[in-house]
Amino acid sequence: MRFILIFIVLNVFGPLRSQTAKDSVESIFSSQRFTLTTTGIGLTSIGSIYGLNKLWYSNENQSSFHLFNDSKNWMQMDKMGHAFTVYHLTRGLNEIYTWTGLSQKKSLWTAAGISMGYLSAIEILDGFSETWGFSLSDMAFNTLGMGLYLFQEHYFQRQIFKPKFSFHQTRFAEQRPDVLGNNFIESLLKDYNGQTYWLSFSPFQLGVQQWPNWLMLSFGHSIRGRLKGDAPIYEGIESHRELLFSLDIDLSQISVKSKLLKSFLEALNTLKLPFPSILYTNGKLTARPLYF
Repeated sequence: MRFILIFIVLNVFGPLRSQTAKDSVESIFSSQRFTLTTTGIGLTSIGSIYGLNKLWYSNENQSSFHLFNDSKNWMQMDKMGHAFTVYHLTRGLNEIYTWTGLSQKKSLWTAAGISMGYLSAIEILDGFSETWGFSLSDMAFNTLGMGLYLFQEHYFQRQIFKPKFSFHQTRFAEQRPDVLGNNFIESLLKDYNGQTYWLSFSPFQLGVQQWPNWLMLSFGHSIRGRLKGDAPIYEGIESHRELLFSLDIDLSQISVKSKLLKSFLEALNTLKLPFPSILYTNGKLTARPLYF
């Protein structure tokens, strides 16, 4: 849940990323920009961790630092949230530091270092919580998200494979509203049954010239019927995975003159747009006329 919150905060600053990094033609390093950027990021990071500590952990009993194996909880949906968040955090930070005039290599590693440092600090707070603990699987998926961004920047010099997110409300939240949410906003953050994580790409970016550059293929993962994190069956309901295939649109390929609209499309491009989808569940294929 916390990482969806971080993702939402990132998209609030989407306009800053889009206008400063992509629209800037300057490549000369600016110490003033670098100082302002680093100070702002530092204060925001410290402030958010302090606030999270007060809001999230203040009601939790504290203990000595310990590990916690939650690798099977929620059928890894929360782990995908980690990878998704760190990917987009690294992307946003890289664009901001590119705006300061740092070289591509320095900007990438600065962004990666801050991203992993920030999420590691949150994980350490978990390590001192009696209820939770430091999760090695969380850290593995944090590294996966960061690695996906770095790998593509290094080898492709662009992002071909783009992680995206979608959500729809489910009936399961009504059965455990304290865990899965009492309303739309809470369910968006808590109900993994309604969340879907996607990986979208355009075959055009892989050399298929006849394919429209803006049209993407999208592969998704979701779950259904999971009422308790580590329980395959709860209150007679059995949970299962859902693998999905669909189409998507790369909004970054839409040419617009307005910087404000361009920034809006940049933020919106982290979301998978509704399209007809094919689902593979329990060995069966089904189709949905519209899936989000």
